[in-house]
Amino acid sequence: MVHRKTMFPYLLLLLLAHAGWVTTADLENYSLVKNIFILAGQSNISGRGGVINHSLRPGIVNESWDGVIPHECESNPSILRLSGGLKWVEAHEPLHKDIDVNNTCGIGPGMPFANTVLKKDPSIGVIGLVPCAVGGTSITEWAPGGFLYKNMIKRTKAATRGGGKIRALLWFQGESDTKTLEDAKMYKVRLERFFKHVRHDLELPNLTVIQVGIATALGPYMELVREAQREISIGNLKYVDAKGLQIGPDYTHLTTAAQIQLGQMLADAFLRPN
Repeated sequence: MVHRKTMFPYLLLLLLAHAGWVTTADLENYSLVKNIFILAGQSNISGRGGVINHSLRPGIVNESWDGVIPHECESNPSILRLSGGLKWVEAHEPLHKDIDVNNTCGIGPGMPFANTVLKKDPSIGVIGLVPCAVGGTSITEWAPGGFLYKNMIKRTKAATRGGGKIRALLWFQGESDTKTLEDAKMYKVRLERFFKHVRHDLELPNLTVIQVGIATALGPYMELVREAQREISIGNLKYVDAKGLQIGPDYTHLTTAAQIQLGQMLADAFLRPN
């Protein structure tokens, strides 16, 4: 028996396709995606692996991505991404290219995460990644009601139109909140509020959150923010620590090799029983 609740999203997409608002390919991709993962935060989850600053002058940025894609980050027909235009397409690096549009994007943890999950659990089905991260953003810029927050919720709800299940939020942010003592001290309260609102607005009170502990900082209060991250007290929260992973020459962003390691660590955390 096919339940009405299960059929409704697909019937809605059929109507949209008939009206010309989505294509047949879109309809097929929406029905394929079974596992949805949100990627949010700032530049180290957006991805800067392989990004090179060619400028020799301090404070001047002239960046490009080297285009190198290790096999752990290669495309896979079973890994899709929600584009900036809210369509499912085959995922490829840079994953955030049409999301983090004011920055030069490179390798991030999303593709090695998805490839590792598929390798370790081939039966999981098609993975849909929903990139939402924007470089240089603070936790206050992710506050509920703000542009970044509303865009993330909008994109995530659009991703579920074919009936896929939201499996986890992958969150890597905090470097920008190391600049002032006040922001570092308020980080725990602000982040807990963010997580609680995400769960409420997505109607998923037990949504798995996998948080990455920061490894670099834009200010002097990194340890205060790291302490706040470790002390977050909500259920079904997993913690992965990026400290110790290789940092690039800008002393801020993870290298390609480090992003691969991080993606694999995130996959292991997701697959690990609570």
